[in-house]
Amino acid sequence: SKNKYSKERLSLYLSLYRVSHITRVLAFSLARNKGARTTDLVCIQNQSSLDGTILLTFDLFSTFFHRNYFGEKIAMYFVFLGFYTEMLSFAAIVGLACFIYGLLSMDGNSNSTEICDPTIGGQIIMCPLCDQVCDYWRLNTTCLASKISHLFDNESTVFFAIFMGIWVTLFLEFWKQRQARMEYEWDLVDFEEEQQQLQLRPEFEAMCKHRKMNAVTKEMEPYMPLWSRLPWYFLSGATVTLWMALVIACMVAVIVYRLSVFATFASFMESEASFKHVKSFLTPQITTSLTGSCLNFIVILILNFFYEKISAWITKMEIPRTYQEYESSLTLKMFLFQFVNFYSSCFYVAFFKGKFVGYPGKYTYLFNVWRSEECDPGGCLIELTTQLTIIMTGKQIFGNVKEAIYPMVLNWWRRRKARTNSEKLYSRWEQDHDLETFGSLGLFYEYLETVIQFGFVTLFVASFPLAPLLALLNNIIEIRVDAWKLTTQYRRPVAAKAHSIGVWQDILYGMAVLSVATNAFIVAFTSDIIPRLVYYYAYSTDATEPMKGYVNDSLSTFLIADFPNHTAPSGKRDFVTCRYRDYRYPPDHDQKYFHNMQYWHVLAAKMTFIIVMEHVAFLVKFLLAWMIPDVPKDVLDRIKREKLMTIKILHDFELNKLKENLRINSSELKSAHWPEIKVNTSHSLYERCILG
Repeated sequence: SKNKYSKERLSLYLSLYRVSHITRVLAFSLARNKGARTTDLVCIQNQSSLDGTILLTFDLFSTFFHRNYFGEKIAMYFVFLGFYTEMLSFAAIVGLACFIYGLLSMDGNSNSTEICDPTIGGQIIMCPLCDQVCDYWRLNTTCLASKISHLFDNESTVFFAIFMGIWVTLFLEFWKQRQARMEYEWDLVDFEEEQQQLQLRPEFEAMCKHRKMNAVTKEMEPYMPLWSRLPWYFLSGATVTLWMALVIACMVAVIVYRLSVFATFASFMESEASFKHVKSFLTPQITTSLTGSCLNFIVILILNFFYEKISAWITKMEIPRTYQEYESSLTLKMFLFQFVNFYSSCFYVAFFKGKFVGYPGKYTYLFNVWRSEECDPGGCLIELTTQLTIIMTGKQIFGNVKEAIYPMVLNWWRRRKARTNSEKLYSRWEQDHDLETFGSLGLFYEYLETVIQFGFVTLFVASFPLAPLLALLNNIIEIRVDAWKLTTQYRRPVAAKAHSIGVWQDILYGMAVLSVATNAFIVAFTSDIIPRLVYYYAYSTDATEPMKGYVNDSLSTFLIADFPNHTAPSGKRDFVTCRYRDYRYPPDHDQKYFHNMQYWHVLAAKMTFIIVMEHVAFLVKFLLAWMIPDVPKDVLDRIKREKLMTIKILHDFELNKLKENLRINSSELKSAHWPEIKVNTSHSLYERCILG
């Protein structure tokens, strides 16, 4: 207290305490007047009719409230969600700008212009998209799809993919700085979270029948042999593998649905005259893609609902020793499953659909029954965009509705069963006690939801630049819904300390590294940008309009007479050839239907782009990670200063204690009537040795 810095710090704490105390009292009185939960002092955020000044005061002290009322662990989640939302605003602005660029340049796009031109796209006869039932079709029927595809597949796609690679690095590095600042401001610099997490679980102590000596504490503690836990480990691994295989099986089932229903849609829309007017924008490809994506989303929700119950039960039966082991085991199970569950369909559309189709007369078949899916002549990027939009948007809407309605319905039912006419018989604290329990895993599912959304924003963002904007709008609502349900629909959770977001930070880093590779492959193999660049620089013959003729160049020719009897449409035609999307030699060539040289040029350009983009992105990523310190310099200086002052205070304390001991010893020596010269000499030597 004698130190000037300590006085300033103490004065600051007292000032903060006074202001926070006044705000709490004001919030408490307002909450009681409004009839809200008296146990929640932060419920003023939910009273929309309160004075704006009070709401402003709450915003200024929201972090302070979260920490002091809910504990550092929940407060850290809100800080992370707020920071993530803040960083999303920059990505959303850039993504919106790329989308606007595609919108403005859509009419001037030469590819869609040629496809929509009746003299060009209207004269190109395309090969059937399915066997026997499907008929030949003209390329200009995909006019609207080609224009929509240009919104997301244009020159800005490469720029936005590289930008998001830099953005995710900046986000993670700046989050480490924000986390270090919170750790310092919350006095958690020397807090060992692992010691709190390594406490034995009561369930483990109750189930254990063996005990052994702890090598560190030298005390007997519960112990479970490995042989008694191995069966549950095998069951756990087999269950996770089985459910992941079930997800893949469901995805294959959706693919089979798309293949089988496509022919039905195609024949039905051709036969029905009432569909003639909607065929221009509701093609069989778009209809099948939309219905397949919606069906896939429903399957995802159903599988996720059942797996959450099973994974929690299996983790409990494993009898983890500590809370940290329990959370790590559950995190591994849930994240692996949800990663496969939510992203498998997007990975299929991005990297597998249309890549192993074959060519007319020699198509590849799924289970030797269904012909493999083909991409639109403009590529599979628009289908990936559709898939990503439906799954991401549907998950966010469903999650927010569930978080808001589920506890509200349960609380309403409890109040209905316990409702009486007298307030004395059912007091306010009893009503608060009957609220839904947040549980020890409530925060786990909040983090999991945020991390899955982070994957949608980063892994496939090259196909959908509006994904950060949708995530931003969702998070603005998510923050309010989470705060509302914690303060009004749940009992106050048990406060716990935490100086970081834990294992989720490592998962975010892994997804950030993976996103660089996925976006590079999306631009190279799913987007049409690389074939257009190869044509522009190597095969274009028109100097004034370099992209003129690209559509015709990207389509190969097939002789109708070469169709096998069981695949060709019935009836005679007045044309002898049809076109399909590939780079192969024509029927009159010596190596007919083999890949031509342009195919290998395009493939080499794609592989070169992937290597260059990945190396540049990783170089910038690691360079930024090296340049940006994990702990801000001002925070680091404060920590060093406090440690220095602690050492100085301890040194002064020990020094004063030694001086007092020396004075006591000196008085005792004098009272013993020893020779004065010897006492003074020994005292002087001893003092010089101790004090330096």
